[in-house]
Amino acid sequence: MLTRKLLLSTLLAIGLAAPSFAASCGNNSSGFEAWKQEFAKEAARAGVSKRGLSALSQTSYSKGTISADRNQKSFKYSFEKFCQVRGCNTIVAQGKKKKAKNAGFYASLEKTYGVPAGVLIAIHGMETGFGRFMGDSNVLNATATLTYDCRRPDFFRPHLIGALAMIDRGMMSPNAIGAKHGELGHTQFLPGNAYQYGRDGNGDGKVDLNNMADALASTANYLRSKGWKPGQSYQPGSHNYNVLKQWNAATVYQQSLAVMGAQIDS
Repeated sequence: MLTRKLLLSTLLAIGLAAPSFAASCGNNSSGFEAWKQEFAKEAARAGVSKRGLSALSQTSYSKGTISADRNQKSFKYSFEKFCQVRGCNTIVAQGKKKKAKNAGFYASLEKTYGVPAGVLIAIHGMETGFGRFMGDSNVLNATATLTYDCRRPDFFRPHLIGALAMIDRGMMSPNAIGAKHGELGHTQFLPGNAYQYGRDGNGDGKVDLNNMADALASTANYLRSKGWKPGQSYQPGSHNYNVLKQWNAATVYQQSLAVMGAQIDS
């Protein structure tokens, strides 16, 4: 595991290399094929090998991803409107039942990582409706498109490197399906985070974020790795509330997790 972490650190460091070495971005599909050839050299320098590079060469520009990236309206809502649109009350009601039904599992996660059930259940409900909808887009196409796009290439570059590294190692298929921004599994990890923070939650010896136990263990590990302090508050003004920002930077999202988590755990 340590070796994998060190490798990812190297990949991410190289993936965020100086702009003079970065492939040129674009604002439409016209330069995407040329960009892939440039980025392949960058990926190879980051340690991506034949399988990953082959998958990169076959990616397609995703207009659906660009459309979704330009139209994220819900994060501009007030907290009340956001919760109405995203169904916070339903998530809490269903979340209480899920916690009661599988109390031992959530207790084991809190014992291992220090993150209470309410937070993990709130994230699970908010991200995919408890696994009911985990996306309809090709993860690699989405991640490559956003790395090429001029809006946020530096943010997505390590996630594309992570996706290609996972393909190299058989951890992800080039045909993997996720959300419009390339998020994977029950709690919608971006590929670089999936590679770095993924954990085996069901004991089968592999990490599969389409498996609920693996996804929730990985989510708890992510929060703990970002500085979560066991046993402390996660309400506004607290250290742990700030850690929730590492999961999603939108203030209304943080607020919703704090409110729903507390209600589920009450």
